[in-house]
Amino acid sequence: MHTDEAHQATLTRCVERLRQQMPAVGLRNPKIGNAHNRWIYCNGADWVMGFQTGQLWLAYQLTGSSAFKNAAQARRPEFEQILRDRRLRDHDLGFQFSLSSVAEWLLTGDDRARAMGISAADALLARFRPEGGYIQAWSAQGTHDREKAAFANGRMIADTMQNLALLYWAHRETAIEDYRDVAQIHAATAASCLVRDDDTSFHTFLFDPSTGEPLRGETHQGYADASCWSRGQAWLMHGFAQCYAATRDPAHLDVARRLSAKAEALVGSTAVPVWDFNLPDTETPYIDSSAGAVMAAGLYLLADQDIPAEEALRWRAFADRLIDGLLSTCDLTKTEGAQGLLAHGAAHVPAGRCDTMLPYGDYYFMEALMRSVGHTQFFW
Repeated sequence: MHTDEAHQATLTRCVERLRQQMPAVGLRNPKIGNAHNRWIYCNGADWVMGFQTGQLWLAYQLTGSSAFKNAAQARRPEFEQILRDRRLRDHDLGFQFSLSSVAEWLLTGDDRARAMGISAADALLARFRPEGGYIQAWSAQGTHDREKAAFANGRMIADTMQNLALLYWAHRETAIEDYRDVAQIHAATAASCLVRDDDTSFHTFLFDPSTGEPLRGETHQGYADASCWSRGQAWLMHGFAQCYAATRDPAHLDVARRLSAKAEALVGSTAVPVWDFNLPDTETPYIDSSAGAVMAAGLYLLADQDIPAEEALRWRAFADRLIDGLLSTCDLTKTEGAQGLLAHGAAHVPAGRCDTMLPYGDYYFMEALMRSVGHTQFFW
C-alpha cells in the first residue's frame, strides 16, 4: 500500500476507535493506559486533559459528525474550572486550551470558547519572568511542600515550547503585542539555554529566581542532566517549527532544523525513539511512541514551511519513517479491546510509568497522520 494510502487508512481507524470508545470514555479524560490497554482517567485538572478533547475536535474536523463536536463541547466545564482556580494553572495552559477552547472557536465560531482561550492566554502570560526571559513552568506556590517549591521556582522546561502557540493565537486575535513578545522572548531563551551546542537538549533549565541569572540545565523525566530525553527533543522540534509558522522568524527555523537533524542522527535506523538517547547499557531501553509521534508531527510541519524542496523531502522522509515505526511496533488501531491508539509510550520512566498508552501520543499520532496526507489546519 502506498504511504499516503496506509496513513489515510490508519487515520480512518483512529477516528473509528474514538467513535467506538465515546460511550466508555464519556466525559472522562484519559491520563495513562493500564496493562490491558484500558484507560486510567484524570482526577480533576491535569496537564494531559486536553488531548482527548483535541482528538475529538480533529475527528470533527475530518468528519463533520456532531457526535464528536458534542463530546468535545461537553468537556467545557472542566476547562472553565481551571480558569476559576489559579491553583490549577501552570505552563501547560496551551496543551489544555489550544486543543479545547481555541479548537472550538476555530471550528464553530463560539464566542465563549474564544473568550476562554484569551483568558487562558492571559494566565499563561502572567507566568512570564522578565528577569530571566522565560515562562515559569511548574507552580512554586504554597508552604505545604517546600522541597517541591524550591525545585520548581526559577525553572523553564522544554514542554513549554508547545504552549507558546496559545500566545501567538491570542496576538492574532487581539493585536496585543504582549502575547507575541513574551512568546518570542521565551523561545529565544529556550534556544540559548535548553538547546546545547551539539543540538541535543536539556529537559529543564534553572535560573536564579531573583536575578534571572542562568544557572544550569537539568532533567526531570530524562535519564540524567547531561542526557537527551527524546520527548523533550521532540517538544522542542515541534515547538520551534510552530514558532516559525506563526512568525516567519528565521531564528526559529534555524533551531527547528538543527534539532531535527540531530534527532535524525540520534534515532538512526531504529523504528521508534528510545526514551532517552544517552542510556548506559545498565538501563532498560524502553521505547517512547509519544516521542515518535510528536517528532513526526513536527517534522511534517517543518516540511510544509517555505524551505527548499529537497530539504522538505528530507524531513518528510524522516517523519514517514517514524510513522512506519509506530505502525509496525506500536499501532493499536487493529487491536480488539484497546481503548487508545498507540502502545509503548514512556510517560516518566524514572517514576516507573512506561510501556503504556498515552493520550498525548495518541493526539500527536492523529496530527502527524493528518499532516502526512496533506491537512494543514490545526489548533496550534
